[in-house]
Amino acid sequence: MIAPADLEHCKEAIRHGSLSFHAASKLLPVKVRDPALALYAFCRLADDAVDLNAHKAAAVLRLQERLDRAYAGRPFDAPADRAFAAIIEQFEMPRALPEALLEGLAWDATERRYETLEELYGYSARVASAVGAMMCVLMGVRDENALARACDLGVAMQLTNIARDVGEDARERRMYLPTEWLDAAGLSAEDVFADPRPSKAIRAMVRRLVLDANRLYMRSEAGISALPLKARTGIFAARLIYGGIGREVQKAGYDTISSRAHTSKGQKLGWIAQAALRTGVSVVMPQSAVVYARPLPEVAFLVDAAARKTPARPFWGDDVLAILSDLKAREQMDKTNIVTR
Repeated sequence: MIAPADLEHCKEAIRHGSLSFHAASKLLPVKVRDPALALYAFCRLADDAVDLNAHKAAAVLRLQERLDRAYAGRPFDAPADRAFAAIIEQFEMPRALPEALLEGLAWDATERRYETLEELYGYSARVASAVGAMMCVLMGVRDENALARACDLGVAMQLTNIARDVGEDARERRMYLPTEWLDAAGLSAEDVFADPRPSKAIRAMVRRLVLDANRLYMRSEAGISALPLKARTGIFAARLIYGGIGREVQKAGYDTISSRAHTSKGQKLGWIAQAALRTGVSVVMPQSAVVYARPLPEVAFLVDAAARKTPARPFWGDDVLAILSDLKAREQMDKTNIVTR
C-alpha cells in the first residue's frame, strides 16, 4: 500500500501542477482515486523532468534508472517513486506500460518527427494510451475490449492536444503534424517554425486531427460502460471535456496558432453533469457492439500487456535500448563539449 505521507505529497504535487486532473480525480471512487493520483504524479513529474529540462538526454536516462529501481523494489528515496513502487506491487502493473511512456518521452527528447498519421498514433499510444491502460489496471479492468477502447480515448486526447498546440509547439520548434501532410502542402517544419501562421493548409491539417479524434472519442464511449460503475462518471467527464476542446478549436476556424483554445469552468461543470447523466444511462442501455472493434494496431501491444496476454518484460526492449543508447551518446557529447569550452 502507498504510505499516507507519500500519497499526500503526490496529491499536493497534482493540486499545484495539474488542477484539471486533480479536480477530475474527485469523480473517481476513493480506492481508484488515491493510486490514480500517485500514478499521475509519477507520470507528470516524469514528463516535466524531460520536457522542462535543457538536458533532455540526461533526464530520460535518469527516468530509466527510476523505473528500473521501482520495479526492482528499490525505489529512489522520493515520495513519487516510493508511491509508484507500491502501485507496481499492489496492482501487478505490467512493466510494458510505463516503459511505453518512457519510450514516448525519449522520442520527444530526440525530437522525432512523424511521417504519417499512423506514426502519430504510435507516439500517442506511448504518451497517452499507456496512461489510460495503467488507469484500467488500477480499476481492476483487464478485459481486452475495454482496454482497446481506453487506448482509443488516449489517442484521441493526444490528437486533441496536438491540434490545440500547433502554434505553441511551432514557437518552441516542435512539430507533431505528419510530415507527409506538410509535404503535400509544399511546406516543411522549418517553414512553419520560421513563420507560424494559420494558413489554409495548416488549418486543414488541424481539422483532420480534430475529426479523427472525434471518431476515436465515439469509439471510446463503448468501453466506458465496461468500467466499474463508480469510475464511469470521471472517465465520461474526461472524454467530454477533451471533446469540448476540439469543438473550441472548430469554433476558431481551426486556427490554433493565433490563440490557444480553452474551455471555461462553467463548460466543465456542464460536461461533468452530462457525464453523470451518461453514467446513469449506461446502466440501463445494452452494451454497444462497438466495444468489440479491433484495437488500433499501434496500441495492440498495450492491450496485450494490460490484459496479461504477454509476459512481463524483465528488461528493456530492443527499440527502447537503441533510443537510450543514442541518448547516452548525446549526453556524453554534451559533457565533452562543456569540458573543451
